[in-house]
Amino acid sequence: MDTKNLLTLKTIVRTGSFQNAAETLGYTPSTITFQVRQLEQELSIKLFEKLGRRMVLTKAGENILPLVDTVLQSCDTIHNYGKSLEQLQGSLTIAMPETLLIYRMQEVLADFKQQAPNVKLYIQVGNCDKVREEVLSGGIDIGIHYDVCGENNSIRAEVIDYHQACLVAYPELPEAESDFVSANQVKQVDLINYYADSIFQNIIDDYLKKKHILISTTMELWSIEAIKQNVINQIGIAYLPEVAVKKELEQGKLKKLALDPDSDQIIPAVCEVHKNKWLSPQMELFLKLIRETKK
Repeated sequence: MDTKNLLTLKTIVRTGSFQNAAETLGYTPSTITFQVRQLEQELSIKLFEKLGRRMVLTKAGENILPLVDTVLQSCDTIHNYGKSLEQLQGSLTIAMPETLLIYRMQEVLADFKQQAPNVKLYIQVGNCDKVREEVLSGGIDIGIHYDVCGENNSIRAEVIDYHQACLVAYPELPEAESDFVSANQVKQVDLINYYADSIFQNIIDDYLKKKHILISTTMELWSIEAIKQNVINQIGIAYLPEVAVKKELEQGKLKKLALDPDSDQIIPAVCEVHKNKWLSPQMELFLKLIRETKK
């Protein structure tokens, strides 16, 4: 069995399509198709099926993915045997929400690339549920997310730090519109939402419902930086992780709006790996760097 075909399978899963895998690996689409068919013949199973316009893994494909990981990681281990960190090769695929990527993991990523410059690092951005799904399916090596998915017997999880959020507005917001402690209000200011199912969005939605505070209009953006700029430019208010707005609060570009003291919630952030996944040297290094930067 050619390990190049196994790598092609992993790349299709990681990039989301045959076309993207071809571009990533420098192959033609027909080569990717040939490699998949060759692998299917060798394994006597069908790996992909068409769902609408997309090709998705079959159940059999999902089941063998952890075994494919083991083979490829063993090849990496043999290839890297006796090498220093600087000489490590192979790849590492991680996934996390945007806020943790921008405001928590930059130091870790920089240290990793400095210590293992020859390892190809693939980073996926997604919500917490999507990251957990990718860990379970074997589509990624390490998942990092806010701990909102609950325990899973197939996952090894480790808390890396804790996060709180706050309601922020532009400094010029009138006092009457800045009151979010008094109950039974109708606000004329826009609430700029992160994606609908984010943990922080759910927290503020529950708070407003409990206080019977009605926001007249809302808008939704999928970029923390875009949300901050909209708030600074007096388009609305937003409920965001404190780590994401720390600099703007210190600079006076944003102001924090008071909420009931008992409304504060502390959300753990965790890093996860599948319990059956063998820890490659690059995975061990990345996890070590995360632990070293624990707050």
